[in-house]
Amino acid sequence: MRALRRLCVVALLASPAALVAAAGPNLTVVALAPESRTLVASRDTTISVVFDRAVDPATVVARQSFWAFGRWSGPVDGTFGFSDANTIVTLTPDQPLSAGESVMVVLSSELAAMDGSPLRDGGYSYQFWVASAASDLDFIEADVLTTRTVPEEPSRAYGGFATDLDGDGFPDLTIVNEDTSDLRVFMNQTGGTGLFDPFLMPTSPTGSVPSPSEPSDFDRDGNADVATANIVGSSVSILLGDGDGTFGPHQEIAVGGQARGIAVLDVDGDGDVDLAVNSGPSGDFALLINNGSGVFGAPQHSGTGSGTPWGLGAADMDEDGILDLVVGKQGSQSVAVWTGNGDGTLSAQASSSVGGAVWMITIGDVNGDRHEDISAANSGNNNGAILLGDGAGTLGAPVTHAVDPFPLATDLGDLDGDGDLDWIIASFNGDWSLFLNEGGVFSFDREFPAPQAASCSLMVDMDNDGDLDLALIDELADEVSLRHNQGAGIFEDGFESGDTSAWSSTVP
Repeated sequence: MRALRRLCVVALLASPAALVAAAGPNLTVVALAPESRTLVASRDTTISVVFDRAVDPATVVARQSFWAFGRWSGPVDGTFGFSDANTIVTLTPDQPLSAGESVMVVLSSELAAMDGSPLRDGGYSYQFWVASAASDLDFIEADVLTTRTVPEEPSRAYGGFATDLDGDGFPDLTIVNEDTSDLRVFMNQTGGTGLFDPFLMPTSPTGSVPSPSEPSDFDRDGNADVATANIVGSSVSILLGDGDGTFGPHQEIAVGGQARGIAVLDVDGDGDVDLAVNSGPSGDFALLINNGSGVFGAPQHSGTGSGTPWGLGAADMDEDGILDLVVGKQGSQSVAVWTGNGDGTLSAQASSSVGGAVWMITIGDVNGDRHEDISAANSGNNNGAILLGDGAGTLGAPVTHAVDPFPLATDLGDLDGDGDLDWIIASFNGDWSLFLNEGGVFSFDREFPAPQAASCSLMVDMDNDGDLDLALIDELADEVSLRHNQGAGIFEDGFESGDTSAWSSTVP
């Protein structure tokens, strides 16, 4: 059950003078709302950061020094407010966030206090999740989309994302296609139907055989963009959004080896998001640094040169307000945490067994202890694994669950609206397997049959009714099955649009 938590924060009760007297040389974050890693923020929440001294409003620049991106709702535009003698900065979004999505907040080192003291060089980043409504998990197939131009020409729809590309408040579907090496965009018909138009033509080319993808706002212009890791091209493609569902020509950067996992994070604290990509058989990962306008530099390689890096994710594993990388390795059947230093470099921590040859990972707090955990799809071992994090960058032993042969995708989302993250694993030689979460303990619930080869699941509120629907992608049938959740749209504890965020006196 969810509970609304209102924690008293010493920083909020102290006078500005007392804060400054106790302050160090840098402007410092002391509290957040919504809390970092919470799973139950309201759709209409504000985003507030409490600092240890008065902030200079001139350094708070929208889309530059303080901004946010919702995985499904896209760039979070809004208005800034200042309170408590300018020690609290609040971003009030223009539109509600999307139910059940993850939101990344980025503060740059350009922020400064009235006394001239800057935020630390590494900036500050954190993530939280938006609540979804309670549901009985009654899914009805509303439509089946095809990614093919003609039935005889396969596109191999590997996966994709469901981000609002045109700012109308409804998520659109972007499917990544390996055979046609392009993106195919289905625009939401809006109006709460949860249905989509046929994909836009012409399609958006990428490098050769794109595989995983990540959305963000790389040039911070308020339009959602995308980056893909291209397997055969051994490259990364960055496509900047035009704000109408289309993308400009892609910037392609060679990274060496087979580009596999990809992740987004501000690795150097300058307020724009950079890219990390695994190089597969070459045994390392590469960092691509953003110049602030969505143009990325040459890859900077890191790693041990072993273990066959494959899955990749970004989250604050050691809870210092700087995002880290989690690297899943096929050859060594392990995951490794690389903690961010805030200066464009990362430091390797101990590796942990993942229970199989990992293909993909996702990150979220699955047991409600406000520490990031890992879910993995282990392709060669026909299982999925959950590894619990301790908040210090260390992972526990894997708990594995058997699934159909060749699992290649793992996705987390609160499908039943009970306040914890449920789990779907897609198996290429099988179906989509749903596991329900009860306090970090997962139990198999059902399978959604795949026409030919399950490749990905998107848990997204397509019709904006507050509960999570499903877009199930089949990469051989080149179909996307839209399954609408028939939940009542009622939030537990009686809140549907109230503020469920809580101040946290423990930062980050």
